[in-house]
Amino acid sequence: MTVGGIDVGASRKTVSPLMVRLDDDSKQSLVQAAELRRISVSDYVRTVTVPQAKREVRAAREQVLSLTPEEQLAFWNALNESPKLTAAQRRLGRLAQNASMR
Repeated sequence: MTVGGIDVGASRKTVSPLMVRLDDDSKQSLVQAAELRRISVSDYVRTVTVPQAKREVRAAREQVLSLTPEEQLAFWNALNESPKLTAAQRRLGRLAQNASMR
């Protein structure tokens, strides 16, 4: 089976159980998401998390930074903010300015 162009285990060679501990809210979110797709929670976890994990592994191998839309926005906002200089950085700046005026 392919999801988003990624093979999510079309061949069922070996099956290995995975136990995950979740808080109640996280588990309920998984249950609701699975119900929306009309699949089991196990199938939901396989169809959503396995392709995402494969994308992350591939990106790491290719040394590509891959961000979710929320992460992209947070990154942009961080780059867009004016830096807050420390007292030591301000002193260094004054020293550099004075040295360039000589």
